[in-house]
Parts: sequence; C-alpha cells; structure tokens
Amino acid sequence: MRKVALLTWLFILLAIIVRVFWQYELVYSLPTPVPNNYRVIDPGTPIDVSHILPLKKDKPVLLHFYNPDCPCSRFNIPHFKSLVNQFGNKITFAIVPVTAKELTAHDILKKFDLDIPVIFDTALMTACGVYSTPQAVLLDTNRQLYFRGNYNRTRYCTDTKTEYARMAINKLLQNNAAIIFDQFALKAYGCQLPKCSK
Repeated sequence: MRKVALLTWLFILLAIIVRVFWQYELVYSLPTPVPNNYRVIDPGTPIDVSHILPLKKDKPVLLHFYNPDCPCSRFNIPHFKSLVNQFGNKITFAIVPVTAKELTAHDILKKFDLDIPVIFDTALMTACGVYSTPQAVLLDTNRQLYFRGNYNRTRYCTDTKTEYARMAINKLLQNNAAIIFDQFALKAYGCQLPKCSK
C-alpha cells in the first residue's frame, strides 16, 4: 500500500513539474497565435509618432513594446538596455507599455533604470502590427517601418547570432537597405496582447 501511495505522490509531483515547465518555458518557444483581426503592416509603411514623441529628423526611432506581466518582456530588459547604451546617441528609443495595470512613466523607467520617453498609446500596437511582447519596431528617418520583430530567438536574449533588433539597427545605420531575416525574427514569440497569455 505504501508503494502505491509513494508512486501516486511521485506521479502527481512529476505532473506538476511538467505543467510548470510547460507553462513557463515551452509555451514561450511556440509562436504567439496571430489574432483573427490582425492586419499586416508592411515595411515602408509610414508610422506617425511626431505628435507623441519629440524627434530629431536625422535619427531613427526604436519603439520597445513592453508588458510588465510578460516574463519574456522582463527577461528582455538587460538586452534592451544594452541597445540603448550602444545606440542611444544615434537612435531615439522609447518604451511603449501595453498593460491593463495603472502604471506611470516613473514606474516603467524604474524597472529599466533608463531615462528615455515612455509612450502610453496602445493605438501604436495596431499601427505597427504588434500583437506580442516584447517586440521591437524600428522606424527609419522618414518615419517608415523598417523592422518589426523579435529581439532574439531565445527567451533570455542570449544568442548573439540571432540578435535581430541589433542587426536591424546596424543595417539601418549603415545603408538603410532592405533586410531579410528568417521566420524567427519576424514571427511573434512571447506574450499575446493585450493580456499576458498564449
């Protein structure tokens, strides 16, 4: 009888571990489902941010779509900060929080330990074709969509070979030529918006 109880207990414990692993790891390795009403925004599409963001005409813009409830967004913070530190003098960076929580710009910037604009405008999600976080949207100096996609192929942004946002920034700053990425760069991975779920 004790053996059966022990095996039952071990089976339940294993099932809990598998569920937690699936919920917090494997589920984020799958693409985020595309919403039924999703409208594709093609590169070259004008994105008007002039009314919400003070801009210098000669600087591209990177909009960082961030959900504080999304584990992927939280893991991405150090990587995003490294981009700001590397390219902050050549690109205007801004954080676009997408959350139902009542947060202030100070709340957001405290998490990032940065001094950059925070834009509370969820209409930018639709305008840029974003339905998952974290996502990078890079606009060229003409305020046209240059890149909308992932920061990295891995959840923790540790794969230097797939630093898609950094690659897009470098390409844009070099010659503004069109870029071609694999499916992992452009297919959304992470937390589905507006809530943090898959």
